[in-house]
Amino acid sequence: MKDLVEILAKALVDSPDKVQVTETLDDKGSVIELKVAADDMGKVIGKQGRIAKSIRSVVKAAAFKENKKVLVEIVSE
Repeated sequence: MKDLVEILAKALVDSPDKVQVTETLDDKGSVIELKVAADDMGKVIGKQGRIAKSIRSVVKAAAFKENKKVLVEIVSE
């Protein structure tokens, strides 16, 4: 899942070298934290959060196939 989020994010932003993805496990499942440069936040979130919602939907569908629960959080540097 971590690789999927990283590939999607790097395709969207202007500074792909500043994209950082970390994955942690908690009691509810896996939490994937996506860090991008402050200038690229708008590109990752999109108008009215549509791109962020799409990223979360793709990851959720991939996780569902593996019977996992995944939460994607987007933060800036």
